[in-house]
Amino acid sequence: MITLRLPDAELAGDLDIPDGARGVVLFAHGSGSSRHSPRNRAVADGLNAAGLGTLLIDLLTEPEEEADRVTAALRFDIDLLTRRLVGAVDALTEGLESAPHTAGVPIGLFGASTGAAAALGAAAARPRIAAVVSRGGRPDLAGPALARVRAPVLLIVGGRDTEVLELNAQAHRSLAASETHVISGAGHLFEEPGALEEVTAQAADWFTRHL
Repeated sequence: MITLRLPDAELAGDLDIPDGARGVVLFAHGSGSSRHSPRNRAVADGLNAAGLGTLLIDLLTEPEEEADRVTAALRFDIDLLTRRLVGAVDALTEGLESAPHTAGVPIGLFGASTGAAAALGAAAARPRIAAVVSRGGRPDLAGPALARVRAPVLLIVGGRDTEVLELNAQAHRSLAASETHVISGAGHLFEEPGALEEVTAQAADWFTRHL
């Protein structure tokens, strides 16, 4: 475990960088989840196997998470989540640049649910971000930031997640460079057999091509 020290918080994270990694992907989890999410960890394992580094973090502190379990308010505070993710990008960049074997390594973002909105907001704020993948995301919550994202974005959506499908279709029209991949028969959580494996394969291919 590592600790990212930001101006307004200290965030816990799990960093894994394989030897010769071609890039590092920072994960932003969705509403009510954490860096221990089995779905995001499964995707991270797949990215590691593809030669990509990963950093899974909690965007809320422990006291904030405890409060959010009662109020469910902070998980939808996209401004806060985006600010935290931008801080994490800056801290990760500083760490990568400080080591000769990782200096210049590109950074990608993987966001799930509301974390996808934070990822897109962070990509708009930090042009260094080389690629973004959204899994069952709410890109609409990124608002005007969508039009400022220049990194290529992959929107992965479950075929049975009808409301989110429409929201992603609208976001696709606002993004400068994006593709949508619909996983047939999958719902919002991609719990169906083979669905998460397809998410992982698509994400690994996207980051391998763009990082």
